[in-house]
Amino acid sequence: MIMDTGVFHDRRDAGRRLAEALRRFTTADPIVLALPRGGVPVGFEVAKALGVPLDVLIVRKIGAPGHEEFGLGAVVDGAEPQVVLNEEAMAAVRPPQSYVDAEVDRQLKEIERRRRVYLGDRKPLATRNRAVIIVDDGIATGGTVKTALRALRRTGPDYVVLAVPVAPREAIAALRREADETVCLSTPEPFWAVGQYYEDFEQTSDDEVVALLAENRAHTPPL
Repeated sequence: MIMDTGVFHDRRDAGRRLAEALRRFTTADPIVLALPRGGVPVGFEVAKALGVPLDVLIVRKIGAPGHEEFGLGAVVDGAEPQVVLNEEAMAAVRPPQSYVDAEVDRQLKEIERRRRVYLGDRKPLATRNRAVIIVDDGIATGGTVKTALRALRRTGPDYVVLAVPVAPREAIAALRREADETVCLSTPEPFWAVGQYYEDFEQTSDDEVVALLAENRAHTPPL
């Protein structure tokens, strides 16, 4: 589903508008997974409107030896953490397996550290046999979201929805293969940076993430 809603005031506003397009999923009793940090205020409003639990889905890139900006894949957290490797990149670089194993371990530890910051000792929400809505504040290229969706698929959810306020039309078209359904409120042409479609696009702080996750827990029945 693609709508055209123009510019959003801030992430909370985008989340409230996105929630209206997602109300039909209430009967599926979904969980909402937001990509931190910017996706959390959006996901909070979606989860609040649907009356469902909110969690974060942290994605950490595995960089090539000596060239960390070149991604070989990523580690994605959750009740069942997943490693998603880019086979073309792996074939081109041919890193030692010991390097890959060490990077996976390092990124898993960083995921655990960040999760503790956001949620303390709370365990990730299980996605197996659940409807899951993945939320971010927008998509530029779609690389991170694509990795998150592929990792999530491996955990056995019943139904996967990708929901974002704004993205390039071609990115949404490519991601349709990764989710059961995509909901995007705006696909401007030409597409600039995600922040161009928000009046207020200040960086989301860790404190805001912690507060929103805590508020969701306080008002949502435990699973």
